[in-house]
Amino acid sequence: MSAGARDVSRLRRLAKEFLTDLKLSPAARDDALLIISELVTNAVLHALPPTALRVRCIQRQVLRIEVTDGGPQPDPPPRVDEQGEHGRGMQIVAAMAIRHGTVTHAGGATRWAELHP
Repeated sequence: MSAGARDVSRLRRLAKEFLTDLKLSPAARDDALLIISELVTNAVLHALPPTALRVRCIQRQVLRIEVTDGGPQPDPPPRVDEQGEHGRGMQIVAAMAIRHGTVTHAGGATRWAELHP
């Protein structure tokens, strides 16, 4: 398993523990874990380190997931074939989240998604 894959797996385990402690429904927890996996994987594959995950519940009404990275890789990977197995992570995030977006800043970008807990 590559370092990137180990990082995604480790962050997913930690996030699962955190979301379980929040007492989210199993469906909301699974949705949040899928969004976390997609956002972190996107950062690991397409951006420069470091990658940071932040998850917070805002007044028990919105779960906000943020992944911050060091910005795009100098040589982006080639475009993915539409019929391919990879390359749909941000489409999955968009379909599952009530809101989502990207904020760029000095030294990187933060991709975020919100869902109802």
